[in-house]
Amino acid sequence: MKDAFGIPQSLLVLGGTSEIALATVRRLVVRRTRTVWLAGRPSPGLESAATELRALGAEVRTLAFDALDPESHEAVLGKVFAEGDIDMVLLAFGILGDQAHDEREPVAAVRVAQTNYTGAVSAGLVSARALQTQGHGSLVVLSSVAGERARRADFIYGSSKAGLDVFAQGLGDALHGTGVHVMVVRPGFVRSRMTAGLEEAPLATTPEAVATAIELGLRRRSETVWVPGALRVVMSAVRHLPRALVRRLPL
Repeated sequence: MKDAFGIPQSLLVLGGTSEIALATVRRLVVRRTRTVWLAGRPSPGLESAATELRALGAEVRTLAFDALDPESHEAVLGKVFAEGDIDMVLLAFGILGDQAHDEREPVAAVRVAQTNYTGAVSAGLVSARALQTQGHGSLVVLSSVAGERARRADFIYGSSKAGLDVFAQGLGDALHGTGVHVMVVRPGFVRSRMTAGLEEAPLATTPEAVATAIELGLRRRSETVWVPGALRVVMSAVRHLPRALVRRLPL
């Protein structure tokens, strides 16, 4: 169960090598989180993350999980929930893709969509049902401001995040009153391995800043978290700009 301050004692991370996810887990472990499941494709990076978190005092287990294999999700994630209640599921997997390459190679574009959206729909529904069965818990979904408005520079990635965002909002509405809390997190440009080499956007943030915002959102039981908070106002304006103007902006 969560403590009096809303901090989960047990946590399942889908996307166990995500820099944002690991920054969040480190922050929560320092608070009160004691049991952590890191789910992802088996790799040295996954094992290294588990070792680091164990050094902070957490009991950490790794789990082989593939976003692109939705047929396995119910069985794989079911094993976690069979071990005991999970206070929070952090859905943090995703890929950026390469816009120019993916426009030329539709199969690559489909892989972005299947990872970021289809895989998340499957894992999100399986996790939500398990949380609802136990009667409590939070599902935290990492979305992106890229899903707020189509941009020439990343519309393949952005469209997958737009679908994920709407799905998570609807899932939150469906679970309202069940004891399960769904929180959508919309970071802007995050300085990380995934964005290395890309031109930095205004109001850029860091994995640590996103982690701080997630913790605060959990305490407040927020439904939507923007990182940084100023993006809420900025994107509200961008959403209503005429398309002809948006095409000329360096977005």
